[in-house]
Amino acid sequence: MKTPILKKKIIKIFQKYGLSKDHSSISANALINAELVGAYGHGLSRLKMYCDRISKKLINPKAKIKIKKISQSIAHVDGNNCIGFVAADTAIKTAISNAKKTGIGLVAVKNSGHYGLSGYYAEQAVKKGLMVMVFTNAPPAVAPHGALRSLFGTNPICFGTPTGSKVPFILDTSISMINRGKIRVAAREGTKIPEGVALDKFGKPTTDPKKALEGVQLPIAGFRGSGLAWMVDILSGVLTGGNHAGRVKDPFTDFSGPQNIGHLFFVLKPNLFVGNSFNKRIKDNIKTIKRLPKIKGVKKILYPGENKFNRFKSNLKKEINISKAVLKDLEYLQGI
Repeated sequence: MKTPILKKKIIKIFQKYGLSKDHSSISANALINAELVGAYGHGLSRLKMYCDRISKKLINPKAKIKIKKISQSIAHVDGNNCIGFVAADTAIKTAISNAKKTGIGLVAVKNSGHYGLSGYYAEQAVKKGLMVMVFTNAPPAVAPHGALRSLFGTNPICFGTPTGSKVPFILDTSISMINRGKIRVAAREGTKIPEGVALDKFGKPTTDPKKALEGVQLPIAGFRGSGLAWMVDILSGVLTGGNHAGRVKDPFTDFSGPQNIGHLFFVLKPNLFVGNSFNKRIKDNIKTIKRLPKIKGVKKILYPGENKFNRFKSNLKKEINISKAVLKDLEYLQGI
């Protein structure tokens, strides 16, 4: 399906569920971006989930978002249980504005929901010539090191910086071996997940996505990954006023209340310490690493974000491929 047509359909669906045209457009843009960069677990496969939560009054379609100004650089956003895309859009725009004025923009968010890809918001800051870090927590999926029960989310860590070229450096990675969205897509499509990424509820390795969702996802790098998940839980949950320590509700299965996810956006001017030499220094950094001797089979050393940029550019020229399961969701949501 062509991107403009698909965007109109998604906007109409969100409007049907009570979102304003502006908020519907913000949400549609985020979902389509996920499809274009190949992050299908954060794209259209989640559309019905958002609409279900609006229907059950767990996402507030008429939310009154409040921005508390703490200083010229710092702000606290209360999302009023709005859809996560809108809370995050408000926050990153505020952080960018503050950073442009003072050099640093720090914005915390509470009472939000799942906002899609962290990298999507990081890119907005980088396009403005700014460096950025983004954190958010998520529903329990990963067990703390030494524990028998999952408690931390897949809590992504995201960093972005201008590179002096059109292709931004965007590191957006969950602390789990694969993100939960990929497991959910595999469960819907009836495909297997890779070995070594999850355990079933009995603690045995599994490639069955449904058993993985009932069990535990494995963190990257053992106890180190668990530690990073804990760090993100503190930064995006404890610090912001959002839920933390396993209290973020699963958006697909837990309808007992709003998620109250917390996000943290830290944006800064890259020339704060080295002035106008930043561009020269970042170019030198990337060039030096790309010139390193390569192992067999590797033609080019890529920095984080290059592959995603190329996928986006390529997919932008094509129609978005919609799976049967997602097409069924679209037909259902349009027919209501």
